[in-house]
Amino acid sequence: MKRILTYQIYPSIPKSLAFLEVLSRNLWWCWKQDAITLFRRVEPQLWIESRGNPIYLLSHVSQARLEELAEDDSFLAHMQRVKDRYEKRVTDNVEPYNSLCEEMGPVAYFSMEFGVNENIPIFAGGLGVLAGDYLKAASNMALPLVGVGLLYRKGYLLQYLDQEGLQQEEYPEIEFYYLPLERARDTKGNEITISITGPKGEIHAFVWRVRLGRTPLFLLDTNLPENTPEAREITARLYVAEPKIRLAQEMLLGIGGMRALAAMNLFPSVCHMNEGHSAFSAMERLALFMERYHIDLKTALQIVPRCTVFTTHTPVAAGHDSFSIDLVKPWIRPLKDRLGAGEEEILSWGQTKGFNKDEPFSMSILGIRMSQHLNGVSRLHGSTARKMWAHLWPGRPEDEIPISHVTNGIHVSTFISQEIWPLFERYLGPEWYMSSRRPENIDRIDEIYDDELWRAHEMSRSRLIRTCRGLLKKQYERRNAPKSVIDKIEAVLNPEVLTIAFARRFAAYKRAHLLLQDPERLAAILNNESRPVQIIFAGKAHPQDKEGKAIIKRLIEFVRRPEIRQHAVFIEGYDMALARSLVQGADVWLSTPRRPFEACGTSGMKAATNGVLNVSIFDGWWCEGYSEERGWRIGSGEEYVDSAYQDATESQALYNMLENSVIPCFYEEHEGELPKRWIQMMKASMKMAMKDFCSLRMVGEYEQRFYNPIVHRLKALLNKNGLEARNLALQQERLQNLWKDICIGLPVQTRKGPFRVGDSFEVTVEIDLGKLNPEEVDVELYNGHMKAVDALEGISTIPMTVIEHFGNGNYRYGCQVPCRLSGRYGFTARAMPAGDGYLKFLPRLITWS
Repeated sequence: MKRILTYQIYPSIPKSLAFLEVLSRNLWWCWKQDAITLFRRVEPQLWIESRGNPIYLLSHVSQARLEELAEDDSFLAHMQRVKDRYEKRVTDNVEPYNSLCEEMGPVAYFSMEFGVNENIPIFAGGLGVLAGDYLKAASNMALPLVGVGLLYRKGYLLQYLDQEGLQQEEYPEIEFYYLPLERARDTKGNEITISITGPKGEIHAFVWRVRLGRTPLFLLDTNLPENTPEAREITARLYVAEPKIRLAQEMLLGIGGMRALAAMNLFPSVCHMNEGHSAFSAMERLALFMERYHIDLKTALQIVPRCTVFTTHTPVAAGHDSFSIDLVKPWIRPLKDRLGAGEEEILSWGQTKGFNKDEPFSMSILGIRMSQHLNGVSRLHGSTARKMWAHLWPGRPEDEIPISHVTNGIHVSTFISQEIWPLFERYLGPEWYMSSRRPENIDRIDEIYDDELWRAHEMSRSRLIRTCRGLLKKQYERRNAPKSVIDKIEAVLNPEVLTIAFARRFAAYKRAHLLLQDPERLAAILNNESRPVQIIFAGKAHPQDKEGKAIIKRLIEFVRRPEIRQHAVFIEGYDMALARSLVQGADVWLSTPRRPFEACGTSGMKAATNGVLNVSIFDGWWCEGYSEERGWRIGSGEEYVDSAYQDATESQALYNMLENSVIPCFYEEHEGELPKRWIQMMKASMKMAMKDFCSLRMVGEYEQRFYNPIVHRLKALLNKNGLEARNLALQQERLQNLWKDICIGLPVQTRKGPFRVGDSFEVTVEIDLGKLNPEEVDVELYNGHMKAVDALEGISTIPMTVIEHFGNGNYRYGCQVPCRLSGRYGFTARAMPAGDGYLKFLPRLITWS
């Protein structure tokens, strides 16, 4: 059957309940506890069966129940309360958070995956959930921002384990009927379909819209009858291993995403790439700028990087996508004429040192080349990223590589437990979820009575145990386990016992196996009669990750031991719903990555917001969040060459910490049966996460550091038909042609030491600038403590000015060096381009004496 015509039958919603249908189609409900409770009230059992999907709920609830609710004053009053908040936060006209950004065009946020809610399973892990949180925070802040991604009809993998504990995968089709999708439309109201040119012809895609409060998310879908079977597979699954499909996905995301925005008459002022998958958006954007403003490629190349943000999340080189040149060539040929560039020039943008037919085309290098504003996602990761990508700026000191950091944050109201939510409303106020923008409100967490907070957390833990038992029962029923085994599940885990959670993607560097380095010692910890402990494991390995799957199998073998099975479990099918239960109900959140490979680690932030205490390697965000009154750190930030030695050392440190610090603190004697010290740590952890690691802080930082300056810069670059951009293009060409002629002599002290604190001395250096003028070059003295014979640290730079002109491009520069602190110092001189932050850091334009 090649063509099937479809139709839908919707329930007949009584007029007084019409808002329920409106609410179900805007994902604003999924981060508002009052709205979630409203849907649960419609039919509690059906809500559970729907896995928290309001569209499914309203499609299956009986007409009699709807009529009953239409006359229920209590329900209608509850609905009106939710409706009032919805209209205030979503539909009311408010002054945009950034009016200049709206005037110039929105921020376009591109991501390969978006994790908004488990009912739209188009995400694999932390990168996607971070992207979903970003859009939610933008909605809260009324920031003019749109999300751009792909709609995978089979999502990511659905995990299950076989009898031996080996991970297996399924890819069931998502029922779009039960998702809050609507076709995106142009300004005339027509449904939008876009196309891109692939190696075998045109590839067409629908554009869908998902509403997240005020923020729209646009998703592209190639599952159209007019496409070839191969083209329809492009948006079938997330993170396929086949390079041809993976490249097609990234072309569709970048080029197709920009075309979708253009079809809706949206011309973004800022493009923000969440990792390198969408880097081809820059190529399409170059062409759009050229066509819209009638400029050439060289001028467009001065504009696009200056209004693009690139955020890298991957501290492992192998995690960055790259493709063979032969695979990429057919895709870029259609761009050659639009860009007015040769094939080799375009390909060189994704390579290290210009075109090389033997070097793969790197998506991350393309993203970096096309972005002035580059950042990692934690302070430590910023440093790791500078080290990883230093080769793109040869001659630059590592600490001057132009990659900064913006530490990730989490959307607090998405992950806060239903038990703690009312405490926050009572003590922090009805709009507590905006409190991170009013830091003084955070201190009110201290006003929550200890017994209220502890009872709320105990209820969360009990709910987690019930959830785990229910999921375990389904796991064993699917494997046709005997009734005697299934009956014993009711005795698995104890709601009164210290509960540790380890849940994340099962990549090898996450080291889920660290706890199993000494299984007998771990078994003794779990089976301690006076201070028992229990552990819940969950997480998926990538289908191609044999090492990750082997770690899962090893864990399964351990938790199936007769003396362990009541105290440790592995829950298969890890998803966002289970993740919420874990970060809300556990007592300890365990994280054991191999430093420095954890870029950030937002799950620990989600746990901390709920008062769950972190026990973590000193890596990622924990380097910024840790203090002894909030949790525990394993090690002090050591990095090892020998992985086996590292695992042995840090596993022993973990066992010692659990036995001597964490477990005694949880069970220590206390007045009134409350663990006072533990509760104080819970409050300190909650305050820290709310204040420093929420998505409102994160998005606000991007807005202040990047978006606002970009919008002002874009306005200036486009003024007078792009006059400044044209001049910058000429200047860059001049610098690149003439820089090779610069020659710097050795700097000279005009006065010999030794010196005393408070002294100063002059340094001069002779420089041949060739045909360049002093106004085009910044000359600096590079000064610092001697670290080694040929290395400095604690660097300061001192601008040098012309003090003598010898003619023929030869100059003497000089500066005064102040002696502020005692020590052994060294210096040298260097020259760099004068200009803004983009021109100044052009690769290979730096010369040292």
